[in-house]
Amino acid sequence: MKFGLVMFPTGDAIAPGELGVLLEDRGFESLFVPEHTHLPAVTPEGDDITHLAPEFARGMDPFVVLGAVAQATTTLQLGTGVLLVPERDPLVTAKAVASVDVLSGGRMNLGVGAGWIKQELRNHGVHPADRWQVLRERVEAMRRIWTHDIASYQGDFVHFEHITSWPKPVRAPHPPVLVAGNGPRVTERVLAYGDAWIPMARPGVLDQIAEFKKTVRRPGSDEPLPVTLFGGDLRDVDAYDAAGVDRVLFWARPVDAARTTRTVDRIALRLGDRLP
Repeated sequence: MKFGLVMFPTGDAIAPGELGVLLEDRGFESLFVPEHTHLPAVTPEGDDITHLAPEFARGMDPFVVLGAVAQATTTLQLGTGVLLVPERDPLVTAKAVASVDVLSGGRMNLGVGAGWIKQELRNHGVHPADRWQVLRERVEAMRRIWTHDIASYQGDFVHFEHITSWPKPVRAPHPPVLVAGNGPRVTERVLAYGDAWIPMARPGVLDQIAEFKKTVRRPGSDEPLPVTLFGGDLRDVDAYDAAGVDRVLFWARPVDAARTTRTVDRIALRLGDRLP
């Protein structure tokens, strides 16, 4: 089992490159970065965002952050945890993902989600009821762009014909797509357009993961699909291992370098010889 951190880097926190070097030095496998392009100041549809930490509104762009980390590190896996694809243009996003993969020498991992703040989605021109279909089409369209020199895609929400887009990703055939969600249709979505599952650490998730690892296979394959657990708890690491989790991401708040170093060292000490 591998271990990483997930953090919303902000302008007044530890610099992304410095964070990446710190994690790599302490033996962590990965750094994942969430995103919200913005938070609505008013939520007419009743979205409860009052409990969200300030960094949800102040976090920097994930691709800018990951590009900086890519240039400062050599082995650390980089990822989005998760990118709200319905809020992003697929042509622009395909280029951003591929660019980070090139800059990192093939270390990019694309965690994707549909979003849950209805007004945030509406501000991007997406009806909340359409978000899962928009997510699927945009991921499928990006896969087409990454794997074809001349790409076309026709869907209900994404349409383009005979386009060229470079760079192409270093990782073949493209960076793995980790599909988020804890609901009853998540397995269907992972198999339809993903390469792995990235559920949140919530009550009952370990039973879901254990069943997923036992039963979910791609046609013609005996290999279980990877699972990255988002927001793990240090007290439950043994249980994650028993359930078949492949990677655990621990939340860290964006603070200055000194406090971040103490947090990372505390986690590393608790993990002990589980880290290389």
